[in-house]
Amino acid sequence: MTGVIPANPPRLGPVAGRLDGNEHTGLVAYELGPDMTDHVGWAKTHRDGIRAVLGTRGAVLLRGLPVDLELFDGIVRAVGGDPLPYTERSTPRTSVTEAIYTSTEYPADQAIPMHNENSYSDAWPGHLFFFCQIAAATGGATPIADSRSVLRLIPAEVRERFSGGIVYARAFREGLGLSWQEAFQTDDPAAVEAYCARHGQSFQWTEDGLRTRHHRPAEQTEPHGGERVWFNQANLFHASSLDEEVLEALLSLYDEADLPRHAYLGDGSPIGPADLAAIKAAYDEASFSLPWRPGDLMMVDNMLCAHGREPFTGERRILVAMTP
Repeated sequence: MTGVIPANPPRLGPVAGRLDGNEHTGLVAYELGPDMTDHVGWAKTHRDGIRAVLGTRGAVLLRGLPVDLELFDGIVRAVGGDPLPYTERSTPRTSVTEAIYTSTEYPADQAIPMHNENSYSDAWPGHLFFFCQIAAATGGATPIADSRSVLRLIPAEVRERFSGGIVYARAFREGLGLSWQEAFQTDDPAAVEAYCARHGQSFQWTEDGLRTRHHRPAEQTEPHGGERVWFNQANLFHASSLDEEVLEALLSLYDEADLPRHAYLGDGSPIGPADLAAIKAAYDEASFSLPWRPGDLMMVDNMLCAHGREPFTGERRILVAMTP
């Protein structure tokens, strides 16, 4: 891997860091231990060190925290600053506080494909914070994949086909996926139109709801080391990410233009299944995960690391906050 990645993770005060991962992706874990009494104070004192590790490795895991919502909020603010609201939503979540949400509420037996948060938009959070309140009985890990490695693992001919970017298409209708009111967090059609205009999205009101389309790049340059990263949600937005029977049922009822989400190449042409398979293979090879423990807090640089979710059994509750 490239980038300025320390061979020995920095010690942050009394806490030593441990590097864990595979040849493509890794994180630095800090076991805070039962003797620490001021976790937020520790995070404030070592904010620069934590952010330096995030800016090179891409992910930091804190273990041994009490399962406490106020503590989670305090560390988020100490390291990341004021949390961001979840805007231009594409997945169902529940607000726990004004700026803390549940992780995406998809059925437990489904995996969530790897993605960088809000990379389909022209505005995205810089850092993500995942906090484990309840660990699943089995499965349920949040895998990460280094976006620099994913880019290198995708064949050159596939990257070339994506060089013109990606078109994201969404259709909002009552009872199918998110409503436009939930996605845009407003009941005012004029506010939706103004948002689309500001963010370069086309829109069309229909008898059933709303359609939007917008064009975004497939790659970006991350600001820390100036490296290129694979940064999009083509694989997640593409209709083939749905269960096959669900997709067949939807297409028997609706035109492709009325699917809740879909993705195309930048010129509007279809994304081929072989290219989607190549992208999935790159994510699969790069991915690394650790089982959740209650009190784990994983911080992720959103441009340097994609994330997903493994299927699980039993109760699972992972909270999420986003910061600049």
